[in-house]
Amino acid sequence: MSGLKFYIVDVFAVEKYSGNPLAVVTGSAALSDVQMQRIAKEMNYSETTFVLSEAVREGGYDVRIFTPERELPFAGHPTLGTAYILQKEIIKAPIERVALNLKVGQIPVMLYYREGEVEMLWMQQQPPRFLSVLNRETVGEVLGLELRDMDSRFPVQQVSTGVPFVMVPLRNLDALNRAKVNRDKYFKLIAEMEAKCLFLFCPETRHPENHLSARMFADYLGVPEDPATGSANGCLAGYVVEYGYLDSPPMPLRVEQGHAIARPSLLWLNASKQQGEISVSVGGQVMLVAHGELL
Repeated sequence: MSGLKFYIVDVFAVEKYSGNPLAVVTGSAALSDVQMQRIAKEMNYSETTFVLSEAVREGGYDVRIFTPERELPFAGHPTLGTAYILQKEIIKAPIERVALNLKVGQIPVMLYYREGEVEMLWMQQQPPRFLSVLNRETVGEVLGLELRDMDSRFPVQQVSTGVPFVMVPLRNLDALNRAKVNRDKYFKLIAEMEAKCLFLFCPETRHPENHLSARMFADYLGVPEDPATGSANGCLAGYVVEYGYLDSPPMPLRVEQGHAIARPSLLWLNASKQQGEISVSVGGQVMLVAHGELL
């Protein structure tokens, strides 16, 4: 296992040491599942990705994603962060598109440059699936919120673009800031559901240039709160279009996340609906902050 290279990047960062940190390990084909899981736990970020080979297979690079607790079929910030490392450290050429072969399928990522350096990455996610609607009062009890804190015009619902989330529309930033997960009630709620993570959002923002504020709780994955969640924001993009959540929503949408845990993040969302099918994509910046070799 020694000699493997790793890279630490901040994804969806507004500046270095903000956003969602990610470890990317390259040349990982010889690692067992147990070894990958141990490395992810040692790294202790919300996710660690493993690039199995520098060779392209069926148009993409084979990549696996692990949290400290388990493997994921898809996750947003690991997809963008890994695409950034593939371009910068493996491909080493200004390509416009790179694809990742994940458990959920192949996810394309578009890269945009400024003065020869990657400035922004966008990933196309799977079309959102709208699953069961949940009882607001039950979810409110999990979050320590009252019914009046929730926006009753829109459903509390499970939505998935590869990983399912419970989408919880709140009225304002005050309610968003007060949310606190009751772990016992949380684990009881998710026991029989496909979604294991709670994604809260509201139309009030800290910065006037942004359109939505969000928080995500994922104790099931070993992440009490995530600073930036690309897969959940893909679900949010689909939700906004499906339910007309914002009046004539400006695209791209700017979503601020991570402020409650001092890791301010900014995510960009695009969504459209044509002939009944919703297309969503999520974008943001990635910054390299460290690299080295595993011992």
